[in-house]
Amino acid sequence: MTDRRPGLDPAVAEVRRAVREALAGLAEGSVVVVALSGGADSLALTAATAFEAQKAGLTAVAVTVDHALQQGSADAAAAAAGQARGLGLDARVVRVAVEPGGGPEAAARAARYRALRDEASALRAVAVLTGHTLDDQAETVLLGLARGAGATSLQGMAAAGDLDGIALLRPLLGVRRAVTRAACAAEALEPWDDPHNADPSYARVRVRRTVLPVLEAELGPGIAEALARTAAQLREDAEAFDEMIDETIEDIVEHVEAGISVSVGALAANPAALRHRIIRHVVASEFHQSLTRLQTLEVARLVTDWSGQGPLDLPGCRARRVGGRIEFTARQDA
Repeated sequence: MTDRRPGLDPAVAEVRRAVREALAGLAEGSVVVVALSGGADSLALTAATAFEAQKAGLTAVAVTVDHALQQGSADAAAAAAGQARGLGLDARVVRVAVEPGGGPEAAARAARYRALRDEASALRAVAVLTGHTLDDQAETVLLGLARGAGATSLQGMAAAGDLDGIALLRPLLGVRRAVTRAACAAEALEPWDDPHNADPSYARVRVRRTVLPVLEAELGPGIAEALARTAAQLREDAEAFDEMIDETIEDIVEHVEAGISVSVGALAANPAALRHRIIRHVVASEFHQSLTRLQTLEVARLVTDWSGQGPLDLPGCRARRVGGRIEFTARQDA
């Protein structure tokens, strides 16, 4: 049984089907926010959401964030909002100030998600939808692999996450970028091509325009899909580890002044992979900091290779061995 009606373009049908699956289960009458940059991915997402939300009894609002990082950004944002209104949606443009620090991409992303969260909160929306595609997922995994960022980075993006209590949905993670462009063409929508997406000074652009095409040419087609499958498999593994940690953590940790401690015996009894995840989990949950692999291994040495070494200075905290426990306490200079 086909999902398509006679005459419906295959690309449009594929994007609509992905959005329909993402919206399934949301209560009728709910509001959802669509993050619309004006590019082909978000524009195809917006068109599909306009169609599927109405069928599901949902109200969709398009929000375009103007980062004001380049000349003409206000015009591009207004044009994107105009196309959303042409699709029958309420559309809003939010201008943000991108704060320096952490690199321009990271700073722009942080500002964008803050704006989306604030707009969603004001609208009492239950979800924010973004247009990340399978190609974006593949690029994320490849960048994580190149940086040696570990399994957490190689998991890529989740199809469903959380944005300060609001669901963050990425319906198009199984859809190729070429499909979103074809969907826009079929619906006579005009995508805006962000000049930053062609700037080779950005690593992601080099991966998109050079590295992935070379891999496809040398190793054969299907590289992007393989990378996305890898991300999905690693995410499944991570979820299993997280369940094991949740079952274990309450029995092996104790709160201490200005921090938390973990049983050395319990850490030693666990396999290295789980031991390292517990260490990272404790620091992330208690001090809201991420440890590198090297830092994690140094903490693990307090368990497996103890020879009286002194405290370790970590992001936001200090780790030291006290008898049969590893204590993590807040650093006064953090």
